[in-house]
Amino acid sequence: MTERRAILSGSTFEEQIGYARAVVDGDWVHVSGTTGFDYTTMTISDDVVEQAEQCLRNIEAALAEAGCTLADVVRVRYLLPDREDFEPCWPVLRRAFGDVRPAATMLVCGLADPRMRIEIEAYARRAAV
Repeated sequence: MTERRAILSGSTFEEQIGYARAVVDGDWVHVSGTTGFDYTTMTISDDVVEQAEQCLRNIEAALAEAGCTLADVVRVRYLLPDREDFEPCWPVLRRAFGDVRPAATMLVCGLADPRMRIEIEAYARRAAV
């Protein structure tokens, strides 16, 4: 039987909305759209680059709990309300994924909270052990 389990970050949004930070389904790890909130303090920076860095820390934590790292990411989506905010994030994203080279898409769209300036969604495949 295929393993399926939810990974929770402790974000109040997960409880209020009814979702998990990530879901492990067999070898696949599906990480929900992740924003720059620091879930321990439920605070978010005004700076988009700092938000991108926090997004990646949040994603890394979920992947670690699933037995993965950023090196296992095969697909990523970047969601931003303002297309002008994307390029300042490139160095942060390149540090995370420059050697990994996952398939990637950037979309301009509204996010749930006006303080959110970037949201990142990721899919990873756990390496065979």
